[in-house]
Amino acid sequence: MNFAAFRYFNEVARARAIRRAADRLHVAPSAVSRQLALLEHSFGAPLLERTNAGVNLTPAGELLERYTRRMFRELDEVKESIASFKTLDQGTVKLHTMEGVLSNVLPRTISAFGERHPGISFVVSSRSSDMIAEALISNETDIGIIYNAMVRPEIEVIVDRADPVMCLVAASDPLASEAAVTLEAICERRLALPHQHFGLRQLFDSAVTARKLRPINVVETNNLELPRAMAVTGSCVTIGPVLAAQRDIEYGDLVAVPISVPTFLMVRSSVCVHKDRTLSFAANEFLKFLRNNFAHSEGEDWH
Repeated sequence: MNFAAFRYFNEVARARAIRRAADRLHVAPSAVSRQLALLEHSFGAPLLERTNAGVNLTPAGELLERYTRRMFRELDEVKESIASFKTLDQGTVKLHTMEGVLSNVLPRTISAFGERHPGISFVVSSRSSDMIAEALISNETDIGIIYNAMVRPEIEVIVDRADPVMCLVAASDPLASEAAVTLEAICERRLALPHQHFGLRQLFDSAVTARKLRPINVVETNNLELPRAMAVTGSCVTIGPVLAAQRDIEYGDLVAVPISVPTFLMVRSSVCVHKDRTLSFAANEFLKFLRNNFAHSEGEDWH
């Protein structure tokens, strides 16, 4: 076995076709086939099933694919870290985050960090809490910002902050002047809510079910911006953390009213990483910056 054989196999596994993989590698298909044959001989098991449409991975091939995918990802991280030692200001940070952070906290953070490290770039994806956790576990992302993170043995919480679930209403809504609102009162209103795979919605449904309430769900979406936009119009109310609605609250379009549900008041937002993953230099530098600033109140400067 040699490095080229693993590289060729990894590309075939991604492309699901030998010819397509050969084109990407800029080698002849026969060269790829020879390396695959060497791997299969070395492992004593078939790795691929040839079909008219391309190739499928056998169980042994799926196992090897997970290994090579991790190996080449870690090799890229090593290359990036070594390169960063030259200037201490190169590299890419991959972030998976809850959607609300994109409109307020994350732009401030990346902007402030970029003033110190202009050579570092970012790849940011917006996902539900469950999907962020899976991305961390599968090493698809460096850092995850998760709302109401569930305890997972593979995930380490670096820093968190209190972010209670609030009732978000238009400034003109009668509920806006209340010191707190009950879940019963919320369920009597027309609601715009995120889809059930969001941790926020799961928390809401659990509380509603426990109280045997029947909410009036008018809008259900996999986008967290739409429920807030609906609430701004006054036609619906929604729920969420202040962190996610900070911009609308600062503009005076929304008011966040506490909800009289103890579990809602205990929710936190967390900056998380894979417990056993070694971050690249760029990702580690940003993680330290984020850790030092994340727990600060929204009114403070990011430095």
